[in-house]
Amino acid sequence: MIIAIHQPHFLPWLGYLHRMAQVDAFVLLDHVQFERRNYQNRTMIRMNGEARWITVPVLQHSQKERILDKQVDNRLEGSKWWSAIHFSTLRHAYGEAGFFSAYAPQLKKLFERRFERLVELDQAGLDFLREAFGIDTPLVKSSELAVEGARGDLILNICRALGADGLMVGFGGSRGYLDTDAFARAGVRIVQHEFTHPEYPQCGTAPFQRGLSSLDMLFNCGRRSRDLLGHHALARAA
Repeated sequence: MIIAIHQPHFLPWLGYLHRMAQVDAFVLLDHVQFERRNYQNRTMIRMNGEARWITVPVLQHSQKERILDKQVDNRLEGSKWWSAIHFSTLRHAYGEAGFFSAYAPQLKKLFERRFERLVELDQAGLDFLREAFGIDTPLVKSSELAVEGARGDLILNICRALGADGLMVGFGGSRGYLDTDAFARAGVRIVQHEFTHPEYPQCGTAPFQRGLSSLDMLFNCGRRSRDLLGHHALARAA
């Protein structure tokens, strides 16, 4: 059983979905500390040929708040509400994309919901993308596993709690603190996530931009996105 572990992200990029599609279970690491200027409450889109951030405002109660406890800032109303502005931004950025209209109604319903907690919003966005890309890898929330520890110890304890014998990792920060010998002694092998970012037609004439929200591919390629993400990855989810 191979698993992957990652913090919840807001409308994540293709590499996030690709890794999810290749494993037997994907753990949403939701009980660790919220990180500012990360992807937990923001994502990148393409607008007027440039990469632009769209960010979900959150309330700041303390510097040690867990992702699980982070609240969305919904204090502004009407046309000034962040969610209404974000959907309007997406419509402006992708209104002429070939498949925006196919997904806009469902996405609009998502943005019309008033989420109190960030994890609920991230989950709704992830559910939307999983359905669109045809991914059904089981999801597990770390907050429901009663695991303790920090950094590498926490990751290993999650593997033990799920009975995993493999952990798929990327090139991010976790590689720097994982004790591969400790994982080997526990019978958990480290599997490197191999991902080549697909190129596809994007709006505008600017050069292709990688690392954007998966919405970018979806709006430009529609159901063909499932194949473009990679047959090998989606074979697990078929």
